Amino acid sequence: MRHFGHIAPEVRQRLFHREPCEFGTDSPARLLSAALGATLYSPATRPRLADDIVKRSGHGVVSMVLCLEDSIGDEDVTEGEENLVRQFADLAGRPGAELPLLFIRVRTPEQIPDLVRRLGPAARLLSGFVMPKFTEERGIPFLEALATAEAESGRRLFAMPVLESPELLYRESRVETLEGISRAVGKYRERVLALRLGVTDFCSSYGLRRAPDMTAYDVQIVASVIADVVNMLGRADGTGFTVTGPVWEYFRVQERMFKPQLRRSPFLEGQAEELREALIEHAMDGLLREIALDQANGLLGKTCIHPSHVLPVHALSVVSHEEFSDAQDILRPERCGGGVLRSAYTNKMNEVKPHRAWAERTMLRAEVFGVANEDIGFVELLAAGIPT
Repeated sequence: MRHFGHIAPEVRQRLFHREPCEFGTDSPARLLSAALGATLYSPATRPRLADDIVKRSGHGVVSMVLCLEDSIGDEDVTEGEENLVRQFADLAGRPGAELPLLFIRVRTPEQIPDLVRRLGPAARLLSGFVMPKFTEERGIPFLEALATAEAESGRRLFAMPVLESPELLYRESRVETLEGISRAVGKYRERVLALRLGVTDFCSSYGLRRAPDMTAYDVQIVASVIADVVNMLGRADGTGFTVTGPVWEYFRVQERMFKPQLRRSPFLEGQAEELREALIEHAMDGLLREIALDQANGLLGKTCIHPSHVLPVHALSVVSHEEFSDAQDILRPERCGGGVLRSAYTNKMNEVKPHRAWAERTMLRAEVFGVANEDIGFVELLAAGIPT
């Protein structure tokens, strides 16, 4: 699979200076953690889940979480587990179907080895498990259960802990909780693909809910948690993990976004009016601002609960030609000794040593999401990716 792999090769050539790479379930963890992109959540009880998964893959989704936790009622867990076993068997019987990376969000550690056993040969389609309300005390049993399931199945399985517990939110317990989480995930580093932020649970602790024109970073108590999580668990010194952006809850159309750019875009000249309208339908002010702020604050990828969120996340994850040019210049071998140089775009200073970690992260993002051509921006990338 690859990002933007669902669009025609000739369109990709027009969009990209360097196309996104191909990757799969057996790719290195470092590559997969960067490639998660917009991770689409779906309740595990959906009766046509296998069809949904195949359809979403065909529309550009590369990672999905099938949820047995908050998205379904307590009384539906058994039904959800049984449905997952049926749907994975269905998927396993579709040779040649391209599937996204699939994860199951469980409630208890015991579900992990039990589900892997019940999935049988179809467990080869599973990439790992999402672990809710993760702290050191609650998280270690999940990670131990994952190690057991991995040993029994002979398959590599990844963990994606969700950081959403009140202990992490409350000021008096935050540092201690983060230190415990750091110990837990550090012990199982090779199995932890990414850390996910549960901002809805943070807001719940104070009876808050952000409006559609506000981002998670406008809610100061939430922003402070994100900052501390990145501070302690997202460092670029080799000790950090990929931390993904929080869920965006809204999917109402806001038509005012990007209308001027639509009129100016040379890529859209001659395109059908339906394409313009489809692009407008995907334009959500708050979501786009939040994605940009996620990236500015060191987060990569995003939890998504609606298919319309996927393309904006991926389009904004593509590395611009200017970013790529700067990163290349900074990482040239002859500049390893440091120094300052003017960017090729002659609009900024590139300081080799301080900007090196940024350049390395940018090149990894370029590998999985690609590098846009000089005249290609977000609107063109989004328009090209809209399913027809």
